[in-house]
Amino acid sequence: MDQKLGSAEKKESRVPSSIPPFTLGDLKKAIPPHCFKRHECGHNAFSEYKWLDDIVGFTLHSFLLFPYFPFKYSHHRHHIRTGSLEQEELSVPLLKSQVPFLYKHLTTHPAPRFLVITLVSLFGVPLPMFLPNQRTQIVLYDVAFLAMVYGLNKLVLMEGFAWVAFVYGGPYLFLMGTVFIVAFLQHTHPLVPYYDFTEWDWLRGSLSTIDRNYGILDTVFYQATNTHVAHHLFATIPHYHALEATRAIKPLLGEYYRYDDTKFYKSLWNAIKECVYVEEDEGGENKGIYWYNNQL
Repeated sequence: MDQKLGSAEKKESRVPSSIPPFTLGDLKKAIPPHCFKRHECGHNAFSEYKWLDDIVGFTLHSFLLFPYFPFKYSHHRHHIRTGSLEQEELSVPLLKSQVPFLYKHLTTHPAPRFLVITLVSLFGVPLPMFLPNQRTQIVLYDVAFLAMVYGLNKLVLMEGFAWVAFVYGGPYLFLMGTVFIVAFLQHTHPLVPYYDFTEWDWLRGSLSTIDRNYGILDTVFYQATNTHVAHHLFATIPHYHALEATRAIKPLLGEYYRYDDTKFYKSLWNAIKECVYVEEDEGGENKGIYWYNNQL
C-alpha cells in the first residue's frame, strides 16, 4: 500500500469508522479454540496461576532490564483504552493546536521530557500513576533494576566494558529500539482513526490498529509484529497462534482490517512525516472522529 495518497484518495481508503456489523463474539467464534491456549506472563495467560505468571515474568524481564510490572499495568490500560483520544496512554496523538506549543517548548528543552519518560518507563514513578495495590510491585521492580545494574557493573570490572557492551549492551539497545519502532507503527497510520469520548467504544478503538510487514523481524518475533489487530481483539492469544487467528477473522473484519506491506523503514519515515497531529474532517462531518494530518 502506498501511503502517498491525495486527500480524496485517503478518505476513500480509510478504515471504516462506523459501528462494525459484527461483534467480538462473532470474531471469537471464527477462531479455532486451540489458538487461545497459552501466551505470555504480562497478560496472565502463561499459566492458570497469576502469581506464577508474575514470578516467571518478573524474573526473566529483570535480567533484560525490562520494566515488567510498570509495563504490565500501563499496557493493560492501553488495551482497554486503545484509540481513545482522551484516555489512551501508549500512543497519544497531538491535536493541531498542541503542535506549535510542543515544538516551541519541548524540542528546545528536551531534558525534562526525557527525564519524565525515563522515570515512568524504567522506575514506574511517580507512584500515583499506579493503584495502591500495585505500588509494592513497582518498588520491587526498582530494586531488581538497581540490582541488575550493580551486577552489570561488576561484570564490567571483571570482563571489561567492551565485552559487556558487545554481549549485553548492543543486543539490549537493538531490542528496545525495535520494540519502540514496532509499537509506534502498529498505532500510527494516516488511514486509521482516533475517537473522542462522544464516539469511542472498545471494539472500534481496538480496530484502530494496523498490521504491517516487518520482513525478517516477523519471523524473529514469532509473528508478534504483524498480527497486532488480532492481539488487541484477543490479548490472550499467544503470538505463535496469532497469524492463524488473523487469517480466521479477516473475512469477518473486511474493510475494518488494515494491512500495510510497505517496508518498515519506509513506513517509519512516512509515519513520522505524515502523522504529525490528528483533527476532525473539515465540513462538520463525522464529529468525534479524528485522522492524522501534517498540514501545519
